[in-house]
Amino acid sequence: MKVLIIEDEVRASNHLKRLLKKTAPEMDVVTVLESVRDAVEFLSNDPDIGLIFSDIQLADGLSFEIYRKVQIRCPIIFTTAWDHYAIEAFNTNGIDYLLKPVEEGRLLKAIEKTRQLSSIPMLEKILSLAGSGKERNFKSRFLVKIGDKIKSIPIEEITAFYSLEKASYLHTSGKRSYSVDYALDQVETMIDPARFFRISRKYIVSLHACSNIIAWSNSRLKLVIDGIDDNEIIVARERVQDFREWLDT
Repeated sequence: MKVLIIEDEVRASNHLKRLLKKTAPEMDVVTVLESVRDAVEFLSNDPDIGLIFSDIQLADGLSFEIYRKVQIRCPIIFTTAWDHYAIEAFNTNGIDYLLKPVEEGRLLKAIEKTRQLSSIPMLEKILSLAGSGKERNFKSRFLVKIGDKIKSIPIEEITAFYSLEKASYLHTSGKRSYSVDYALDQVETMIDPARFFRISRKYIVSLHACSNIIAWSNSRLKLVIDGIDDNEIIVARERVQDFREWLDT
C-alpha cells in the first residue's frame, strides 16, 4: 500500500516512518509533505495513494484546508499533539486519531483498522459518509459572556476573530470585542471557510469586512477591517497566495 505523510516536523515524520517500517513493512511511504499548499498541489493530481497520515497543525494552516479543497478517495489517520480536533477529523475521511508522540501499539491498531476496511465494501460507504462532512453545518452564532449575562452573536455580525495575550476574541460590526472560549485553531474548524479566512496565527477575518487591501512589505498584504483600529492586520507571507485565491472564488 502506498502511503503519504503530511507532517511539518522532521522528527515526527522520521519517527512515523521508522514505526511503519517496523510494524507494516508492506506500506511504502511515497513522500512526506510539509505544508497545506504542497499537499493540495500533490493531491490535485489524483496520485495512487492508499492511506494518508496527516498532522493537523501545519506551518501554513490546518490540514483540514487540504481536504476541503481536494477530494480524497482514501482513508486518513490523523496525528496531532492535541485532542480537540477529533470531531473535525472524523468528518474528514478520518478513520483514526493518534496523539503524538505516536505509540507503536496505537499505530498497530490503526493500521489493522485500515486493513480490515480495505478488504470489505464498507470502506466505500464510510468514505462517502465522511466526505459528506464537507456539507456539514457550520456555527451560525457564538455565545459570549458579558459580566453575569450571556449574549448570542450571529455569525453575520462577526468581522474577525483574533488572539491577544493567550486569549481569543471575536469582533463585531458594532465595533465591540468579546472573549470566546475557543482557541483560534478550534474556531477555524467551526466556521464556514467561504466566509472566513485565517490570514495569520493571530487573525481570522470575514470576507465581507475587508474594506481595503494594501500591498505591504516582504510580499505581504495589509488589511483594513471594518470597525478594527489595529494597523497591523497583515496576511502572513505564506498565506498570501491562498488568500488571493480565496478572494477570487
